Amino acid sequence: MKTVAIKNLRPTQLTHGVREIRQKEQLYKSLSGSDLEMAIAEKPVPIVLGPHQAPFAIDHHHVASALWRSGIKTMPAVLVADLSWLSYQEFWLSMDDHRWTYPYDAKGQRKSFASMPEHMWEPEDDPYRSLAASVRDAGGYEKTTVPLEEFRWADLFRTYLPYPETEEQFVAVERQAVKLAKSKVAAGLPGFVGKAPAH
Repeated sequence: MKTVAIKNLRPTQLTHGVREIRQKEQLYKSLSGSDLEMAIAEKPVPIVLGPHQAPFAIDHHHVASALWRSGIKTMPAVLVADLSWLSYQEFWLSMDDHRWTYPYDAKGQRKSFASMPEHMWEPEDDPYRSLAASVRDAGGYEKTTVPLEEFRWADLFRTYLPYPETEEQFVAVERQAVKLAKSKVAAGLPGFVGKAPAH
């Protein structure tokens, strides 16, 4: 386990859920001393070294952004792989093969790897990504070890549910999303917890 400067971390996804980041930020700001240290230590960022030894985060983008917004400049890191010897093109192809990157925008459209933002706090907001996290927290599906599972759920919700413009709409859409997550249309997704009860 080592420590990495959050400003040096490179994202591997084009979007994140700002609502989810704000919730984590509030949590970190409410803690201090050893409680804060323990909360930070619980979520080491897994990194892959890319060209020029740059550390690319392959998970915990929301944690890193929330820590940064809380004024915390470093976080623990775990090295997963060293691909620093590859060319830029080969690096991203390898990342894609390992499912360590998610090059899709907030509309679910695939973009070039050159579109990837430089800093952890720069990805575009995708409310459906925040929705995927809140539906999981509400018991709509279970957390698994499948890489990027929340994005697969976000894409399902994007397909079936209206875009939440306000907090009130988000809460209403969240109720629909929990039902949708337990219905047959979600049966193939990681963490699926079964058929919704018939109404």
